[in-house]
Amino acid sequence: MDKRLLTEGLSGARNDTRLTRDALVEQGTAVVAAVLELLCDERSPVDWTAPADILRRIGEPALLPLVQAAVAADSPEVARRAGWTLGRLKVPNHAVYVPLLEHPHPAVRSDALFAFQTQGEAAARFVDKLIPRLGDPEHDVRQRAVWTFEAIGPAAVPSLQQARRRPARGPRVRAGALEALAAVGGPAAVEPGDRNAWDRLTRIKLLTEVPEGMRLCGSWYAVPTADQDAVLDAFDLARPQPVTLRTGAAAWNHDHHNGYRTRPHTSCSRVFVSPPLDGWTLVFGDSSQNTHRIVDTDERNRLLDQVVRERCTGLSRRFGSAQWYGTSCGDDWTAWCIAEDGEVVRHYDAYNAEEDGDDGPGHPAESGYLLPHQDGFPDDAFNGVSTTDSDALRARYLQVKEELQIPDTCDATDIAARLSVDPGTLGAHTRTTGCGVLALTECGREHGHPAGALPV
Repeated sequence: MDKRLLTEGLSGARNDTRLTRDALVEQGTAVVAAVLELLCDERSPVDWTAPADILRRIGEPALLPLVQAAVAADSPEVARRAGWTLGRLKVPNHAVYVPLLEHPHPAVRSDALFAFQTQGEAAARFVDKLIPRLGDPEHDVRQRAVWTFEAIGPAAVPSLQQARRRPARGPRVRAGALEALAAVGGPAAVEPGDRNAWDRLTRIKLLTEVPEGMRLCGSWYAVPTADQDAVLDAFDLARPQPVTLRTGAAAWNHDHHNGYRTRPHTSCSRVFVSPPLDGWTLVFGDSSQNTHRIVDTDERNRLLDQVVRERCTGLSRRFGSAQWYGTSCGDDWTAWCIAEDGEVVRHYDAYNAEEDGDDGPGHPAESGYLLPHQDGFPDDAFNGVSTTDSDALRARYLQVKEELQIPDTCDATDIAARLSVDPGTLGAHTRTTGCGVLALTECGREHGHPAGALPV
């Protein structure tokens, strides 16, 4: 097939090329090579999703050519395109993917797993073929295997439990099966012997654990007390389970980032209560019993703001002071709330500051900083510098900042470092006693711990 004619036929808006794509699909095997060449051509004016759609609908005749393209890809982008298409072929029977689970190239094995992942529970009949990939030499393939079993769901549990009981499967497969069980059914799917082993390992790790900086995304409270029982009572938490800082931090990140795509109540069933850190106890997670019922984002944010103020007020009456911090790993949102002796003395949200004005006078902890919504640079500071030249922009930024003595911009962690504890900078220097716990909220007491494996 003439590449020029093919390019002309597939150039334009998606709706405008529908008839051309349909006609090419009808030709099947005869056009696979030409369409695949177009898919892999990064310089082509054709949107790569057009040839991907054609190959995906042609189905099995495109399978092996896509495998070859994925293996031979000379750039990450070409590999991504070929892999994306390979894992989404419309085939009447996904058994055609089974041989690819043993392919020498890890990307092909991962793409084959993704094909089963998209089938959900319907892929349960292939469980025995999928289990070996839980012990794959490549971490990314093992992770894809876990996600595949998570998509299959409870139907995979008996086979995974059987894999755990068979030493012949090998330690890596058995470890992967345990992770998959936790991802599919949570603690209830993990058999007593494995739960006991996890508890023993936790106790051993707690004896020598050294605090490490946490990956921060979400919100947490800080209260000046080492009385963990009092904190649990203040937040209406129950069934505390001792965990390492590593486990608690992983649970917080898992619940915060997976609540939107997994079972209901994933993000509001448990919180991580830290051990005392330099005299402060930190509480990570959504401890509110209200915000999870709100679908509308604006309404949820309004209610969360109210919950934060009320909780900080109550905590400060009980403990003398209390703080709440929020930060995001995906954008530049940051916020904090500071309460003393039963009164909120400062509430700041970077996304609302310009509309609503600063809530309360600036706090002394903010001294010497610009607030996130403030711009200390003159309007003409970057005149004459190309917006596409990042190095030049950076150089001008540093030059103007030094010449005009413009302060640094603060975020929640800067304020936390001055007033309590910055969880991102924990280390051997951090005084700690006792251990942290994962504890259940009201939702958690009804629905249990969220599914998902956690490191020790």
